[in-house]
Amino acid sequence: MKLFLVFLIGGFGLVSWCSWALKPYSSEGTNQKITIAPGTTAGQLAEDLQERRLIRSAFMFKVLARLNKDEFKLYVGDYYLTPQMSPEEMINRLVKDSPLVKSERVTIPEGFTTDQIIDLLVQKGFGTKEDFIKVVSEDNFSYSFLKDAPNGVHRLEGYLSPNTYDFDKKSSPHAIIDLLLRQFEKEITPEVQKQLDTLNFSVSEWVTLASIIEKEAVKAEDRPIISSVFQNRLKIGQPLQSCATIQFILGTPKPKLYDKDLQIPSPYNTYLHQGLPPGPISNPGHASLEAALYPAQTDYLYFVAKKDGYHAFAKTYSEHLKNVKLYQG
Repeated sequence: MKLFLVFLIGGFGLVSWCSWALKPYSSEGTNQKITIAPGTTAGQLAEDLQERRLIRSAFMFKVLARLNKDEFKLYVGDYYLTPQMSPEEMINRLVKDSPLVKSERVTIPEGFTTDQIIDLLVQKGFGTKEDFIKVVSEDNFSYSFLKDAPNGVHRLEGYLSPNTYDFDKKSSPHAIIDLLLRQFEKEITPEVQKQLDTLNFSVSEWVTLASIIEKEAVKAEDRPIISSVFQNRLKIGQPLQSCATIQFILGTPKPKLYDKDLQIPSPYNTYLHQGLPPGPISNPGHASLEAALYPAQTDYLYFVAKKDGYHAFAKTYSEHLKNVKLYQG
């Protein structure tokens, strides 16, 4: 009998607690803006709401969300909730109402060119190709790293930072491009500037080299070694002879380059011209920027791609020819 009474009292206590937990947190209070970020789970949201004193129990909110799992889908954006709303009313608001600001998640891959980024953004519905070309060619952006940028559609090449972004669906092409540039600006830390001074590189030279590394390297481990090859060549005045720069000139990459391609008259042709090309040939990611800053310490002057994605490196031209025959013959 005593055990029965304990369970009975416990049952009444649980029901009473659930009833309490399902009520609004307060009868007064102001709107609070809740931001649902990409990847936010019901559990994370519940903990946030409890911490902000909008609900009494994160546990009960998660239970309700689980009971409504067929309908409970969180959409990225901003919502307003108040302490006067019950957890059930909040869930209905989140599920049935549109967010105040709708956003679109866009991933810009490392090594994309400006043209490829524009095509991706147009595909996502953020404007026309003409809109973006005008922005990257003509709009004013007050970033010091752009002071020596060339004119034309490749003016911002190299500085449109690859990353995953959540763009407001109403964002203008100018606002989107500015956000990419602002993300790149974060790469120029005091430590980076110190290393650039050590290498005697300008920001433009750094990004240009990184952009070539980005297009040449397939495997992460090869990046600093490829960087060392190019920097060794720069030191002795040997042309970089990067196929990636030829592909940039062509616009539409070829599966195989021929001798005539290596003779295309262009300042970007690193077979015909010593030193770095006039500007970046792609938008490099953080790893390639890092490799350009901190090359491996080698005596290599040559490399050739192997079928597994890695490269074979050589100090002399005769060694290089053997590698070409071995891996591409």
